[in-house]
Amino acid sequence: MTLKEYINAIFCVAMRQIRMMTRNHIYLFSIVIFPLLVSFFFADLMKDGLPTDMPVGIVDLDNSSTSRKMARSLDAFQEVKIIEGYHSVDAARKAMQRGEIYGYFLFPEKMNDDLLANRQPTVSFYYNSGYLIAGSLVYKDMRTIATLGSAAVGAAKLSMLGKTDREIKNTIQPIMVSSVMVHNPTMDYNVYLSTTLIPTCLGIFIFLVTAYSIGTELKFGKSKQWLQEANGNIYVAMLGKMLPQTLLFMIITSLYIIWLFGVLQFPHSCPIWLLLLNGLIFVVAAQGFGIFIFGIIPSLRMSMSICALWSVVSFSICGFTFPVEAMDAPLRMVSWLFPVRHYFMIYQMVSLNGYPLIYAWPHYIALLVFALLPFFVLPKIKNAMLHYVYIP
Repeated sequence: MTLKEYINAIFCVAMRQIRMMTRNHIYLFSIVIFPLLVSFFFADLMKDGLPTDMPVGIVDLDNSSTSRKMARSLDAFQEVKIIEGYHSVDAARKAMQRGEIYGYFLFPEKMNDDLLANRQPTVSFYYNSGYLIAGSLVYKDMRTIATLGSAAVGAAKLSMLGKTDREIKNTIQPIMVSSVMVHNPTMDYNVYLSTTLIPTCLGIFIFLVTAYSIGTELKFGKSKQWLQEANGNIYVAMLGKMLPQTLLFMIITSLYIIWLFGVLQFPHSCPIWLLLLNGLIFVVAAQGFGIFIFGIIPSLRMSMSICALWSVVSFSICGFTFPVEAMDAPLRMVSWLFPVRHYFMIYQMVSLNGYPLIYAWPHYIALLVFALLPFFVLPKIKNAMLHYVYIP
């Protein structure tokens, strides 16, 4: 075949794929609608940063100036809001079980007297850990208030002994901790979550659509027609089939990157074109992995199941929720088998920290390997298209 014949064959297969995509609404939802919804959902979910004014309750059995001051201090936190005071622990517990509050603070009887007498009263707080983010934030604020309340009583006692403000400060807090958050100084959860969850979700759609588009050729008995359009060349057939999907996924990826880093002004230390280039490389690598999985197991159901499983595991093994460096050695090696792990590392090193591209070369090479994996299985896919019989 001449170069012109190759180009014509690729064009014919691509047009055939476009016709299939327009007739099957699964492509519209999986390539366009769902990825856009996921992108804007996560970007809008945390647009104000951390959740604010989460309802909590107070059970004040002491009713002293100290307990009221601690309650006002807790209510002053941005994340929580005291909506009601309860007369008993049982009433607060039932309110938490009904979902009216996320937690409650219990000030015991004679707490103030015990503090002044140095008898160490027990201040309790209860929170609903069934809500991961809400529970952890409520716990953090309640624990802070308990610590500050103890410090306030200690400061009052030292003041009564004639200590100066400087001596009191040095006694209560001998070491001053300075927290400097690099690249996310406002602790914006949107910056943390959207830049990790959206690419992982896009990877799920790319894996599944890639395996589905190849598997349906067998399912609907059109595999031989597909190869005939490509003059029997599986490389031309695969390139023409993937080309429309690649262009659409690249457009969706570019839109999400422009939305996050251009419109919402997420922090980044590299040009926007480099962010777009990294996103396009990730799309091609994810498609290559999807083709490779189908080549190993040329079955629509099994290949999509493996792609789905691989995508879900990506959330936990790629360093988003737990650092890979703290995992066991076998798991650290397995993390290299996930394309989104390398995309995340490139984003972290190049886009966020502004390192030169040479520092991230192992991850660029890994994505290139994923993109080239189909060349090892395309002959097997051709054999499957010609001889395999689809079994539901």
